Amino acid sequence: MKRPSIKDIAKLAGVSVATVSYVLNRKEGQRIGEETRKKIFEIAETINYTPNKIAKSLKTNKTKLLGLIVADISNEFYSHIARNLEDEALRLGYTLIIGSSDENAEKFTKLTELFSEQQVDGMIVAPVSGSEKTLEDLIKIKYPVVTIDRYLKGVAIPGITIDNQEIAEHTTKLLISKDFDKIIYIGYKTELTHLLDRQYGFEKAVRSSEKPVEIHYLLVGLENIAREVHVLLEKLLGKAPENTALYFSSNKLAVAGLSYLVKNNIKVPEQVSVVAFDETDAYDLFPTEITYIQQPIEEMASEAIKLLDGQISNYITTEKRITLSAKLISKASLKSSV
Repeated sequence: MKRPSIKDIAKLAGVSVATVSYVLNRKEGQRIGEETRKKIFEIAETINYTPNKIAKSLKTNKTKLLGLIVADISNEFYSHIARNLEDEALRLGYTLIIGSSDENAEKFTKLTELFSEQQVDGMIVAPVSGSEKTLEDLIKIKYPVVTIDRYLKGVAIPGITIDNQEIAEHTTKLLISKDFDKIIYIGYKTELTHLLDRQYGFEKAVRSSEKPVEIHYLLVGLENIAREVHVLLEKLLGKAPENTALYFSSNKLAVAGLSYLVKNNIKVPEQVSVVAFDETDAYDLFPTEITYIQQPIEEMASEAIKLLDGQISNYITTEKRITLSAKLISKASLKSSV
């Protein structure tokens, strides 16, 4: 016979899984009405629900579990984030459970429900487009949650991000100062704020410059990245470019672009200079060391765990967002003089 679950209680009570988890996992409901709390406990007793995940910690009502939802665990940026978050969590006595949303809002919601069923003490998430309601539901019941790397406009939630506009503007100004004939920005067709911030930073630097330079934008979808990048570079760059700079707004885009350069025997930096957002081990396979924007991953992880632990320990919700700075790591792919 199937053991009763939090999802069963939520269905019978007509509330979210997160609400049930919050009530069963904490003594103080705060924004959850007494009638709802009473109903949840009555249903749990009626169906003989046993919260074995917290049976060993009834005094504290904490499982010492944290949930982490990243956009794509196969991306080295997120795998490095996860590794550092896990280390920071263990240092404070927490165990981290990891899920990947694959940029899918429905999967993102299902993962929050799964973690709620596991009665995690809190969640660290990289939100995806369309996940606003899911996060707002967590905020309403003051479920401890922190965003990392990304944020959604209009959703007041604590989080850790970098100043994407600042570093993008700085990098673009550097490119403009080198007198390239053509600068190509390779980015995404997206509503994700952190990626748009990178494009805005690029555009801001271009608008403020008085130097004559030909600017182009290549924007691709989140699927079939390599194919789209190859097709667009073929049209705009060709096979014999000169005095051109390519600015990739992610490591995935950069890897796709570098494969095009290798395939067409385009020399870096003699013909084309390359700058990429984020590093990846895949760059090591390219004959020229790639200039990249480095995000402070260790600091991001440390601050995220601190923010989340603060919410869990004090039962408080804060709208604090911590913005960190990234830095440009110059390598041989960026020509020193043009």
